[in-house]
Order: sequence, then C-alpha cells, then structure tokens
Amino acid sequence: MALPPFLKPLAGYDPTFAQEIGNIASLSFQENSLDEKTMTLIALALDTVLGASAGVASLANQARQLGISEQEIADTLRLAYFTAGCSVLTTSFAAFEKKE
Repeated sequence: MALPPFLKPLAGYDPTFAQEIGNIASLSFQENSLDEKTMTLIALALDTVLGASAGVASLANQARQLGISEQEIADTLRLAYFTAGCSVLTTSFAAFEKKE
C-alpha cells in the first residue's frame, strides 16, 4: 500500500520515514483474519473518534466502493460515538466526590 494521500507530503520532507510509514500501512491493511470491509469500518470508527474529517470522508467513500451500505456506515459511526462518549462521561465523574 502506498502512503495514504494525506501523508504524501511527508515523502518530500523525509523519504526514508515516508517509506517506513508506507510499510506500516501495507502491513496494517494486508489480508489477515479481518476482511477488508471490517478493516475499513474499524479505520472509519477510529478516524471519527480522532476527529480526522478528511480520513472519515475518504474511508466512507472507500467503504461504499466495497459495497458497504449507508446503514452499516451509520451503525459504525454510532458505535464510535457511543465508545468515545462513554469515555468522556466516565472521566467526568472525577469532578465529583465518590459516594460509596
């Protein structure tokens, strides 16, 4: 796998590091126990939680090209929100006294 489009400028600044990142991308997305659809939806959820809008748009389009439905994308985004949102809620409890 080549460098993802958003990382291509890295090749101009540090070609050696860019090549290594490309290797990691290839390793991460190579055929393994997860199918391409599952890997794409996981990456979509993670980019959503990280606030990577360009990645979310790119991965959603990639998902559609793989035949992933709009409902499957929506369900993935809902799960990403729930997971990230619960983390915020549980961390916020630190603002209050513990009551046993």
